[in-house]
Amino acid sequence: MMNDEIYMKRAIALAMLATGHTSPNPLVGAVVVKDNTIIGEGYHHKAGEPHAEVHALNQAGDNAKGATLYVTLEPCAHYGKTPPCAKRVITSGISRVVIGSTDSNPLVAGKGIRMLKEAGIKVDTGVCEIECINLNEAFFTYIQTGKPFVTIKSAMSLDGKIATYNGESQWITNDTARKDGHILRATHDAMLVGIGTILADDPLLNCRLSNDELETALIGKNLENILNANELQEQQYIADHHKLGDAYHMDIHQPDVIILDSQGRTPLDAKVFTVPHRKVHIFVGAGCSEKRRQALTNKGAIVHEIDSVSTRQSRKTDVMVDIKKLSIPQLLSTLGKLGYTSILVEGGSTIISSFVESQSFDKIITYIGNLIIGGVDGTPAVGGKGFCTLQETPELTFTKTNIIDNNIRIEAYRTGREGRYVYRHN
Repeated sequence: MMNDEIYMKRAIALAMLATGHTSPNPLVGAVVVKDNTIIGEGYHHKAGEPHAEVHALNQAGDNAKGATLYVTLEPCAHYGKTPPCAKRVITSGISRVVIGSTDSNPLVAGKGIRMLKEAGIKVDTGVCEIECINLNEAFFTYIQTGKPFVTIKSAMSLDGKIATYNGESQWITNDTARKDGHILRATHDAMLVGIGTILADDPLLNCRLSNDELETALIGKNLENILNANELQEQQYIADHHKLGDAYHMDIHQPDVIILDSQGRTPLDAKVFTVPHRKVHIFVGAGCSEKRRQALTNKGAIVHEIDSVSTRQSRKTDVMVDIKKLSIPQLLSTLGKLGYTSILVEGGSTIISSFVESQSFDKIITYIGNLIIGGVDGTPAVGGKGFCTLQETPELTFTKTNIIDNNIRIEAYRTGREGRYVYRHN
């Protein structure tokens, strides 16, 4: 008897190797097993390239006849940039397919499973279901809404401040918490900040982990060790598997950068322009001059104009001032059309407030340092006007809380958010 969970976890680990590189496609891993031995495996490396099932079946060759295929996501049933995987599975002679999660893409959505069953292949679903869903939470949101999955990341003192009254902010959280934040950067397509952060800190906005550090953080242990606990494995297979594992490695994905800069004030010598092999998108308002747009374009930025919307009335001295911000819904629609499935919002305070007040976020990850700053003039983690009533505020569902080297990490989702994965959809 085969241990379905062990082999599916192997497929999940393989899928994770492509973290950050497959958008707008999902992360997918596949393993072919015969007589309790892996005879083929693979993962989807990049959009437009062969899918995980194809890599695994090619490796298995003719030996795939009568074998079991484990795949983290339902095989596709449509022609896109590549042929449908369900047909490839059928022609391979596979007798059983074990699927972690079904695909919410309307082009798939159960069609792949039906195609396999109609061909006489036994199909089992829901093995390591939660893990497989979490693997592609951004993809599922994107495919159902047309907008990227938005994660807000914030680091604050215990009393919710991100800077003292004179602006000092480095460092409120410790090295361990900041390293965890770099994992978030590597696992999102792009990261977003406001012009205030660019002008105040001139950050690089890159992921500064090594490939090995990221692989260890995401997968936990070396790929070779994932199956070591499986009592069904022969010692010779384990030895062979170690050799096979050496062929795999994880490459850090440097997220693209998105800057909300209504007037186009981003300095042309900003450090964000010095990181190679990534895009820098700058979103401006109608008031941004053509001269500034052209200068930023010449520097290599991709400049987009979106609408500005009135967000609140503010009293400055005796004059009521109409405060306008760039439209977050329009921003997200634009990013979705560009193929971004996940965005990490890193602030600052005003930018985070824009996403919170418009309820345009899916997840929030908060790091709390072991400090209390105090005072009414310290910078709050979430600025802006805030909400008038408690009924208006976004409700959160907490999922994880843990202490990391005397700092606290809290993970929560916006309750009732659009695009949540629904299992066994039609």
